[in-house]
Amino acid sequence: MTIYPVQSERFFQYGQILKGYDCSELLQKMADTPLPENHTIYVPSDPELEKLKIFRDFENRGFGGLPLQMGYCNGSNVKLNAVEYHRTSEINIAVSDLILLAGSRNDLDSKTYTYDTSLIEAFRVPAGCVFEIYAGTLHYAPCNAEEGGFRNVVVLPKGTNLPLETRTAREFEDQLLFAKNKWLVAHPESGLEKEGAYVGLKGWNITVS
Repeated sequence: MTIYPVQSERFFQYGQILKGYDCSELLQKMADTPLPENHTIYVPSDPELEKLKIFRDFENRGFGGLPLQMGYCNGSNVKLNAVEYHRTSEINIAVSDLILLAGSRNDLDSKTYTYDTSLIEAFRVPAGCVFEIYAGTLHYAPCNAEEGGFRNVVVLPKGTNLPLETRTAREFEDQLLFAKNKWLVAHPESGLEKEGAYVGLKGWNITVS
């Protein structure tokens, strides 16, 4: 598939590049975080990262004063496997080059909540880039842009992606509710059905190589 630069106008339907943030201290701190070789890890909230000045900048500027959490998604990944969306934007900081797979929630079938993976677009994000993923943009764990995997900082409203305390009836859009502020549609090859995910991705489980 074609991989576009994240600076291209095609990305602006899914998010935007954010400027004016000094992430130098954050990038240095991320060098000490784990980097699995054959899988990815996601840490929603890292206290050491949240001590940094940039965290307050994201709270005050990026989210207009909302309480936030800052963690990371690190590792090695080459497949789409699933798409998720939030009711709020997400800010990411690429610590290394990575590939973002993105789509639009508007393309989810409104009755069956299925999604054709051929609609997904890929974007190469360079190390050091601060970018917003809009609320409703379909995305999931980044993919490798180079050998050795990737590191990526993830900033979201506090509580996002944590386990649900109350499980709603499994009907309508509620079938997709996988965690707090996280609606997820999985591919049948992902194995996420065993964790209670809704399986609705149709077509190729996109592989970036």
